[in-house]
Amino acid sequence: MEPLIDMLAVSGPAQMMRTGRWVYAAVSGGHVLGIALLVGAIASLDLRLIGLWPTVPVPDLAQVLVPVAATGLILAMMTGLLLFLAGPADYLQMRVFLLKLTLIACGAGHAVWFHSTNSFTRPNIGLWRVGLLSLLMWLAVLICGRMLAFID
Repeated sequence: MEPLIDMLAVSGPAQMMRTGRWVYAAVSGGHVLGIALLVGAIASLDLRLIGLWPTVPVPDLAQVLVPVAATGLILAMMTGLLLFLAGPADYLQMRVFLLKLTLIACGAGHAVWFHSTNSFTRPNIGLWRVGLLSLLMWLAVLICGRMLAFID
């Protein structure tokens, strides 16, 4: 694993992220935009699943918000990878970073399961539980991501 980390650390994109002040700022801004799209869309859908806005049909809301969330996830992952390259060895030593990655995988897996089974059309599965779990996972991702700035 260490040779791979060393190879990533000396790659062109990694050097660009470490030395390009404006590049790092632009990528970081893109990461924030991706997170905003992802969490904003997911939180809105989750709040509907929990019980807010009961007159709005869940499938209609999902049809609008899921593509926004997917776009945000893709943007956040692409920019997150570039941010990771600025210090891969450092990030991999942080437990909160590994927790963040685990939570992202769980949140994405939860969303794929939920939408691939058309679970929003079956109210007997307890949609409020699905929404609450999703909301908690993505809020935990946000907290872990923010904590990275405060952990050595």
